[in-house]
Amino acid sequence: METLTHDIVIVGAGIAGLRAAIAAAETSDKLDIAVVSKVYSVRSHSVCAQGGTAAVMREGDSYDLHAWDTVKGADFLADQDVVEFFVRKAPEEIVLLEHWGCPWSRTEDGKINQRPFGGHSFPRACFAADMTGFHEMHTLYGKAKEYDNITFHDEWFVTSLIVEGGAVAGLTAIQLKTGKMHGIRAKAVVMATGGYARIYEFTTFSHTATGDGMAMAYRAGVPLKDMEFIQFHPTGLVPSGILITGGARGEGGYLINAKGERFMKRYAPEKMELAPRDIVSRAETTEIMEGRGIEGPYGPYIALDLRHLGEEKINERLPLIRDVAIKLSGVDPVEEPIPIRPAAHYSMGGIHANIRTETPVAGLYAAGECACHNVHGANRLGTNSTSDCLVFGAVAGEQAAKHALSNGFRELSQDKLLAEEKRVFDEILGSEGDERVPVIRAEMRRVMSENVWVFRTGDKLQTALKEIRALKQRFKNIRVEDKGKLFNTGLVEALQLDFTLDLAEVTIASALARTESRGAHTRRDYPKRDDENWLKHTLAYYTREGPRLEYIPVTITKWHPTARKY
Repeated sequence: METLTHDIVIVGAGIAGLRAAIAAAETSDKLDIAVVSKVYSVRSHSVCAQGGTAAVMREGDSYDLHAWDTVKGADFLADQDVVEFFVRKAPEEIVLLEHWGCPWSRTEDGKINQRPFGGHSFPRACFAADMTGFHEMHTLYGKAKEYDNITFHDEWFVTSLIVEGGAVAGLTAIQLKTGKMHGIRAKAVVMATGGYARIYEFTTFSHTATGDGMAMAYRAGVPLKDMEFIQFHPTGLVPSGILITGGARGEGGYLINAKGERFMKRYAPEKMELAPRDIVSRAETTEIMEGRGIEGPYGPYIALDLRHLGEEKINERLPLIRDVAIKLSGVDPVEEPIPIRPAAHYSMGGIHANIRTETPVAGLYAAGECACHNVHGANRLGTNSTSDCLVFGAVAGEQAAKHALSNGFRELSQDKLLAEEKRVFDEILGSEGDERVPVIRAEMRRVMSENVWVFRTGDKLQTALKEIRALKQRFKNIRVEDKGKLFNTGLVEALQLDFTLDLAEVTIASALARTESRGAHTRRDYPKRDDENWLKHTLAYYTREGPRLEYIPVTITKWHPTARKY
């Protein structure tokens, strides 16, 4: 097996990964930095971010106000020292992107424009129309290409993380165009592989967002944290699930039921449609369950009404939304409401990492949605995610660079390399069973969507855990039809399914153990928040029998838990 060597390897080329690469390159031009991505870099899921990037940029706003909004939105499960660091760093990242050429939308006097967003008490979402992630990604990619010491390995699929003596030694990865597995030796690794909401049927996520980095870290002994907290975005386009940005409500859009009511007055009378996402998604689901959804060919839905904004404003602020609604739902939002309902959108949980993005494994860092630095707690506020990617992507790059400059390489164990090659090519690609990847994947998504959705109960979670574990057994008997090695997408999908089955199991086990309702985790059998017993983070450790759970305390600096009202 051929082995490559880089000082730093960044896995994932979304906003967090690209920002990490730039930060590492700026720390030292002597470092050899690689960005490894299973897709071409600017096709990472970050391009799908639409609404904006939160930062304190105006008189009348403040760091404390942004921090308070974030902590309250998180249902007090956020670590407040991390939140305070995050809100202070976010404006610096906006200015950097501005200097690097990001085409922010502007006010009439030329300043970066900001729009209101759910859960924020000040209009602090910097935006580029409704294609913010797309423009941030292209800006970062262009900047990263300026550095001679950054190498891009596009269309390489990383299969495992190799740890020796409690420290990173490297990775294994398949070069998709040749089908050959390689070892990649590294002093430091940054995981920036994004989320895993593709474990659900109805989701805003790209098909490539399968949580690979989370699963690899988990299997290598790093705990996953707070995985019970999955965010359901209130406005997934029916029937595709494609995201309709919260910016549509930030610009003044209404949510209406079958009676034409703006029903959010029953659930968040002050904030209405601009309440945090967990509250709006529960409200929509309740409306549908109680028979006030609008009947359609794909089941009951809620309507997002933008007609009163007028064609000019929709074309200026929400051009992508209009285009997507027309092409994928046959609805022009200038003329009629958009059909939407809650869709799986984001994982507040992820790889356990601290404020410096360090994990328990020396030399391993994590940033972006695959990481859990405890910023978002039990519920993330809209537009805090791209800020998170920028702020902690920069931190991860700097920390990885410092580690690489002061540490040497560890030898990659040939036994581990060969064992991974055998697992992938003999046990998965070489399997001659009678199970099929698409069938098991569809079953996994059905189980998660029926039992681990907006509202949960212990009985349904028990059922889901049993069924996911049965699917893990069935996976051992799969057959990948394409036995070739060159660009074998069937093998990639099998490897991704293997990862997502582990992540689904961790999500369910963590949710079953948490006997309270907090943020996006809503238990009908435990409907109240329980600060006495559950003001703590979940840590899930890999074992062959399934996840082993431990808990660590939440850090509180200024804001003690209070009733969460909007």
